[in-house]
Amino acid sequence: MTQEKEQKELIGKATPEQIEEWKKKHGDVRAVVVDGHIGYLKKPDRKVLSYASSVGAKDPIRFNELLLTNCWLGGSESIKTDDEMFLGASAVLAELIEVKEAELVKL
Repeated sequence: MTQEKEQKELIGKATPEQIEEWKKKHGDVRAVVVDGHIGYLKKPDRKVLSYASSVGAKDPIRFNELLLTNCWLGGSESIKTDDEMFLGASAVLAELIEVKEAELVKL
């Protein structure tokens, strides 16, 4: 049964050509896989993070909705519309936000 599941095609899978096109346009492209469905995401920019953070202060679920919607490149729409799949994807969305380590040096 496990081998059958591994061999089954993911719903919403993009072609390698499409993924390359996204990489050329957006840089890093990430995939989120939830219950046999796949969605493709780009990294959020400051504008998206600012907006999502301001709304997310009052409504954490809305933060994830905004992040998912604004970073979405393609894939299975069920990840965005099905509540259980959305919550599954929400659990890993924070990984899209990469923060570089900085150091403040006294001169």
